[in-house]
Amino acid sequence: MAKTFLRKIIVNPLQRMVRDSRSVGVILFACSVLSIIIANTPTGENYIAFWNAAVYAPSGLHLPHSMLHWTNDGLMVVFFFLVGMEIKRELLVGELSSLKKSLLPLFAAIGGMLAPAAIYLLFNRQTDFQHGWGIPMATDIAFSLGIASMLGKKVPAALKTFLMALAIIDDLGAILVIALFYGGAIQWLYLLPGIGIAAILFLLPRWKIKFGWWNFALGILLWYCFFNSGIHATIAGVLFALSIPLQYLEKFEHLLHTPVYFIMLPLFALANTAIIIPPEFIAALNSSLNYGIIGGLFIGKPLGIAAACWLLVKLKWGELPRGVSWTQLTGIGILAGIGFTMSIFITMLAFNDANTQDAAKSGVLIASVIAMVTGYVWLYFSPGKKSRQ
Repeated sequence: MAKTFLRKIIVNPLQRMVRDSRSVGVILFACSVLSIIIANTPTGENYIAFWNAAVYAPSGLHLPHSMLHWTNDGLMVVFFFLVGMEIKRELLVGELSSLKKSLLPLFAAIGGMLAPAAIYLLFNRQTDFQHGWGIPMATDIAFSLGIASMLGKKVPAALKTFLMALAIIDDLGAILVIALFYGGAIQWLYLLPGIGIAAILFLLPRWKIKFGWWNFALGILLWYCFFNSGIHATIAGVLFALSIPLQYLEKFEHLLHTPVYFIMLPLFALANTAIIIPPEFIAALNSSLNYGIIGGLFIGKPLGIAAACWLLVKLKWGELPRGVSWTQLTGIGILAGIGFTMSIFITMLAFNDANTQDAAKSGVLIASVIAMVTGYVWLYFSPGKKSRQ
């Protein structure tokens, strides 16, 4: 009797929540709000100190030295591992497996990265904030797809697929930006062994060596080398993912989906949105930094995506998904302006000053909320493309 009661009250609702794609965005948003509230209570200093507390590790090992660093350099590697597997699967058998399928979301993603960066630099070129140009380039897959799912049949399945493909390519672009522009000074003593380990991982299938625990052991060594190399550790997660044989991708994606989206990303949100709101909060937002972030995400994303798609269709290199109107495509572009996870992550890499990080995170949160609400309303009232008789 007790087991049946517990299953009805706790287990079944949790299972439904995990299966619902909208839950991820709701939980991440709730964790962010909770973290901001706690950070601005009398116990806020202790809360922030907890995330920055030193984690003991032998000094000679050169490992992350705080809870915050373990979250961003450790747990987020697993998130990027999952993203990397999704990218590989889509490239091999999914929506990006052929040039024809991938051309429209590819152009859309490129436009959706270039336009936000350009708008950001319009406000921040030759300022102390210039290095943050990568912040508004990112799209949060979980949030954007979650909002699209909430709209049900208002968003055609083809448009959701387009958004997923666009967001995956966008993530790949963000990974390249992090690798090329947001690492530290290159430590060749670690990078060269890391490259060697990556090469071994890709060669193992050619050497007819069956996938096993040794792959994961090499993956951990790969992470360690990249963590100390000056190239961000999350790149190791992507490289390891790309070395996974196709037959294992679905299995590992299924295993990691729940812990990544319902444990690791909420922890990331809690750790990275512990923002102390200053008394002059509105004045703090009144800066070129936040003009660039909000303008880049909310205006640059839909502008770049729609313009790139229009150019591709005009050149007859591609066509809109069946039943999708330009109005609906613009709405998807607005949803792509939900930066959140990736934008906050790049913020932590772009700036060292805590006050600048907090100001930028505030801009990301505000832009993401505006994009959520506007995108939802826009798509709710957007007419679909009428099919020809």
